[in-house]
Amino acid sequence: MAETLTIRRPDDWHLHLRDGAVLKAVLPETARHFARAIIMPNLVPPVVTGAQAAAYRQRILGALPMGLDFEPLMTLYLTEDTDPKDVKAAAEVGIVTAVKLYPAGATTNSASGVRDFDKVRSVLETMAQIGLPLCVHGEVTDPEVDIFDREAAFIDRILDPIRRATPGLRVVMEHITTHDGIDYVKSQGDDMGGTITAHHLVINRNHILVGGIKPHYYCLPVAKREEHRQALVAAATSGDAHFFLGTDSAPHVDALKEHPCGCAGCFTATNTLSVLAEVFERQDALDRLEAFTSLHGPAFYGLPPNADTITLARGTPVAYPAKIDTDDGPVTIFDPGFPLHWRVTP
Repeated sequence: MAETLTIRRPDDWHLHLRDGAVLKAVLPETARHFARAIIMPNLVPPVVTGAQAAAYRQRILGALPMGLDFEPLMTLYLTEDTDPKDVKAAAEVGIVTAVKLYPAGATTNSASGVRDFDKVRSVLETMAQIGLPLCVHGEVTDPEVDIFDREAAFIDRILDPIRRATPGLRVVMEHITTHDGIDYVKSQGDDMGGTITAHHLVINRNHILVGGIKPHYYCLPVAKREEHRQALVAAATSGDAHFFLGTDSAPHVDALKEHPCGCAGCFTATNTLSVLAEVFERQDALDRLEAFTSLHGPAFYGLPPNADTITLARGTPVAYPAKIDTDDGPVTIFDPGFPLHWRVTP
């Protein structure tokens, strides 16, 4: 068994950094290991214009500790009032790397999302023309659809119609949680990608509900049955270039997670690479970890892979802290429920 593994420095193609005190505390947890990340725009208020994206980028860079090298790749929050000209201008000067689609009410801070998709048709057509990717939160919000079926319904009702109506639009189905999502992405061409999180490779819905409610395993899309988790593991470790890492690391202070109406999200930035190495090792697929974390994502976004490398070493279990302290309160780090033997070496 290999005791060290050197890979190109990875990127995170789906990341929440929040703002203010939480941003300052959690940013180093990502920048320590990851060179670049697609930054989610669902702040309050959301990041909806190029000027707002540029200002948020400056706040991120201002919070970056000395000695850490990290590039935030900004996104715009798609609303029914989004101006195609602003999107095009922001993309042309390199302010934004993608646009994010939240169906209204799908997840944290998504109230400004899209309800009438005809109202964003011109934005999507402009994006297709300039090659700007659309990142989608793949769930419908129809209250009549069971929460465990919302991803499959999204593919049929929204995603596939969008792709058929907008030829050439590059789309990332983010944080896939079902075999339905995996199968759909695999059936598409190279203008379709799919991100998979570390936590969805580890937990199924039993982890959230059996033996008492575990709020720090609650995320959206919610974890599904074990058969779906296994499909995610198979896809992530397969070497299929459609799939790449998007952690969806989503910090919430404990007071908001451990609450009668707790927030959705797992904070995984600190130990993502250790979790992934463990999962890939169990599948005898450590030789494919670099492709998933460091190669497929840049290829989809038309960016070069990072030139520098990181090395993971296998040894005694890593003692990660249970929480990250922020001036707004502690944020609990995701606990995979098993020992993590791989760590990034200094």
